[in-house]
Amino acid sequence: MIKSLRNAFISGLLLLTPVGVTILVINVLVDSVGTPARELFFPFLKDYLDGNPWFAGSLSVISTFLVLIIITIIGWFSKLLIGRYVVKVIERFLANVPFVRNVYNTVKQIIDTFSSQKKAVFQKVVLLEFFRKDVYALGFLTGMGKEEVRSRVGRDVYNIFVPTTPNPTSGFLVMVPKENVIEMDMPVPDGMKLIISGGAVVPVFDKKTGKTKRLDVQNPEAAPSAGSGIELSTTSGD
Repeated sequence: MIKSLRNAFISGLLLLTPVGVTILVINVLVDSVGTPARELFFPFLKDYLDGNPWFAGSLSVISTFLVLIIITIIGWFSKLLIGRYVVKVIERFLANVPFVRNVYNTVKQIIDTFSSQKKAVFQKVVLLEFFRKDVYALGFLTGMGKEEVRSRVGRDVYNIFVPTTPNPTSGFLVMVPKENVIEMDMPVPDGMKLIISGGAVVPVFDKKTGKTKRLDVQNPEAAPSAGSGIELSTTSGD
């Protein structure tokens, strides 16, 4: 009886977690964007909003949509000839402002790097010894070491991002000699699932073919449950 209730609770938790995370993200977006924008769009209603939380929340949601619409209009305007001219004028102005130009140029270079690449930033899943010998970590190949790094080291090195678990948005950039890196067959999305799950969701490896079966709905056995009696299936993206 207790085991059945436990499994039912875990099943409900797994079903509701995506919904809860979605609501959390929307709430953070409304609080961080909609609420400040509400003060800008509707300053004449400030005194009335203090005693009407539901009305204030509704205006925050409306303000969030207005901000998204404005961002879309700016993006469309920047593609026009006059829009590109205005953007260049603003960039030239920011380039002459001390400190601001350093921050702006750094952020712009990062964004341009990611947006201009035709191929994925994470090119391949790799395995490497990390922290010490015989301890392995899963990482993502982002490219070859170039320019000064290649010149100083004197041999080919891989640029590898080693993410943390279960939050892959932080991690370490390590530069490892090519011969010390083990290239994996598993797709990048499946490697990310392996990291986020803390090693619980593992794609099946066929020793005969030397290939990894993708984690998808046609391969549910690749993601077994952890004693909860629940079959997990994940859909890999491109």
